[in-house]
Amino acid sequence: MILERLPVGVYSANCYIIGCEKTGEAAVVDPGGDVNVILEKIEEFGLKVKYIILTHGHGDHIGGIIELKEKTNAKVLIHADDEYMLKDSDMNLSSKMSIKNIEINPDDVLKDGDIIEIGKYKAYIIHTPGHTKGSICIKLENNILTGDTLFAGSIGRTDLPGGSHDSIIKSIKERLLIYDDDVKIFPGHGPATTIGIEKITNPFIV
Repeated sequence: MILERLPVGVYSANCYIIGCEKTGEAAVVDPGGDVNVILEKIEEFGLKVKYIILTHGHGDHIGGIIELKEKTNAKVLIHADDEYMLKDSDMNLSSKMSIKNIEINPDDVLKDGDIIEIGKYKAYIIHTPGHTKGSICIKLENNILTGDTLFAGSIGRTDLPGGSHDSIIKSIKERLLIYDDDVKIFPGHGPATTIGIEKITNPFIV
């Protein structure tokens, strides 16, 4: 499996490319900007983007979505509870950021337990509300892409519209920390970590 991290955009949000070497199918997670960089990496791996998956609806994670959609014709997917954010630049906060206003309709909405097939690989959708109502994590084999729910040594902020501190702690403890310690965490900002490391070192959840 190809799993490539690209910090993109003015906020250096982590965009991830998930690819299947056998079929050439790919998904791009959270294209926050620098679409040319994303497309160059896609071409380097010889992939065709089938899906654009959003872990949540904030502008720093969706800043490149309109251009990437135009260039790839991939299907845009977001959890149903964050769909409203994608359609409104005030709700997704892009109108308040140093990026273009983003307003776009998703091709489909996600729910907890959905499975997205990317070539021979399966991406399992885990609904983890707290940072936003529709925040998701994506489990791929022994890896979880956590968006802005869980970071190395920290958690997502909950002071923005739709955020809830109680909900994010509940999501992390009941939906993420249930996995084995060696499961790798790939967050929406910053470096990778593991479930085991966060269990014993993350001051927000220990």
